[in-house]
Amino acid sequence: MMVRNLCLIGAPSSAGAYAPGQEKAPATFRRHGLVPALTRSGRRVDDRGDIPGFRWRLDPHRPKAMNVDAVRGVAAAVADVVEEALAGGDASLVLGGDCTVELGTVAGALRDERSVGLIYIDHDVDLNTPETSDGALDWTGVAHLLDLPGTEAELSGLGPRRPMLAPADILYFAADNITAAEAETMRSLDLERISLAKVKEDPIGAARDAVAWGARYDRLLIHLDVDVLSFTDLPIAENVRRCDGLSFDALSTALAPLVAAPNWRALTVTEVNPDHAPDERETFGLLIAMLSKALSART
Repeated sequence: MMVRNLCLIGAPSSAGAYAPGQEKAPATFRRHGLVPALTRSGRRVDDRGDIPGFRWRLDPHRPKAMNVDAVRGVAAAVADVVEEALAGGDASLVLGGDCTVELGTVAGALRDERSVGLIYIDHDVDLNTPETSDGALDWTGVAHLLDLPGTEAELSGLGPRRPMLAPADILYFAADNITAAEAETMRSLDLERISLAKVKEDPIGAARDAVAWGARYDRLLIHLDVDVLSFTDLPIAENVRRCDGLSFDALSTALAPLVAAPNWRALTVTEVNPDHAPDERETFGLLIAMLSKALSART
């Protein structure tokens, strides 16, 4: 199926995060010229604006699953727009927001019963459940996609089927921060991973391996959490840990072949916190250049 337009969807929410900030990302991308840059790259952009968002706040009533109702509302709204875009033959660029926005992208992509595979670019594997987490739903996203025991039913049940994805439908890309409990879950479910070391060594080769993995699906989705970047190389992620992640150049090199896959249909960008940018114009200029280059129209 030939992709026509690029549907741009803003999800200005930090509901699942640890603090405010990420809800500002969609507006900041637009303010610094994302849409004109995508248009110059040859894409026809259908900017659908922002779905109703949410600014993080403490939720003492649900200390293990803070703001879960807001997380669900945002994800459900994203799912509606993604479903409509994909049904019309368009690809989607979803601007989060925290990582739970991906629940909506996956739910929307599943609604017409097409097969869906997810390449999950993230320093973390997000396999925590609310009971084993610290209250932020941010790093429980994949656990909810897999409907692991202990997850919140209102999130695991967002899609037309439950679980939304099987373990074989998820490929981790550059994940390196894995707790002992998460490692055991990965082992027991046989979850696949292209290691951070491999992506660093050969970004293009790693991306090609990921595209080959996803070739069997009708729709290939890409989740990009910018905390996969080394914070000292590009300080823009929500998490300010000084992790030894990917360089910006390595991520840029890997992203282009991923979204060039013939069955690629959606890219969800998460964890961007404008408050952490030392120079907002410069930092967002780099991010926009990366996205517009990767998403440029191809014949």
